[in-house]
Amino acid sequence: MRIFAISDLHLAISTDKPMDIFGGNWVDYVDKIREDWKTKVSDDDLVLLGGDLSWAMRLDDGISDLKTLCDLKGKKVIIKGNHDYWWGHGIGRVRENLPEGFFALQNDSIKFGNVIICGSRLWSVPGSPDFSEQDEKLYLREIERLKLSFATVNKTRESGDKLIALVHFPPFNVRRDSSGFTDLFEQNKVDAVIYGHLHGKNVRADKLVVKNGIKYYLTSCDQVDNKLTEIVL
Repeated sequence: MRIFAISDLHLAISTDKPMDIFGGNWVDYVDKIREDWKTKVSDDDLVLLGGDLSWAMRLDDGISDLKTLCDLKGKKVIIKGNHDYWWGHGIGRVRENLPEGFFALQNDSIKFGNVIICGSRLWSVPGSPDFSEQDEKLYLREIERLKLSFATVNKTRESGDKLIALVHFPPFNVRRDSSGFTDLFEQNKVDAVIYGHLHGKNVRADKLVVKNGIKYYLTSCDQVDNKLTEIVL
């Protein structure tokens, strides 16, 4: 079983919101992702999708967007991003309506063989631009949600298992200072973290950072040339 990741697909099949207005990397980007996916992924592989999956506002439309990926191989694990408004109906309803082969994470975890995927959306961290008092409240709330996720990991984790955290927001600021999120990753011996959210040609971020023994993969599709990133544990 190989593991791949990509995030911020911003699918707009059901919504008139083209992404190519944001630059050349977004021209025909979904077709490029699909073609790369087809060359890499087999039925037994995992593909981790790190949030901002669809521009849809309603659950039915968000699910319709996800269904456009059904013909692609691999088991697909998804996490909510800050633009996934269609997800705001409770995790139970989301899971009931997911297409076959999709698995949704929300402050919990799922295990495939000896690999556990856990995750939460996260939020901006202290030291980020314009970090406000409201951001502080959301940041502290997301720390508690991440703790819930790790609590479920501890119920299924066995010796030799690998642990991946699938999140949406970067877990550190541009200086890569430690945060409550990175502290939890280290305390729980996470092997790799998948995140996205960052876009644009002026993003100052490396696609792979190793911090205190943990691999942090930036997988926003426009930052990885619309290609799936293989996660090496």
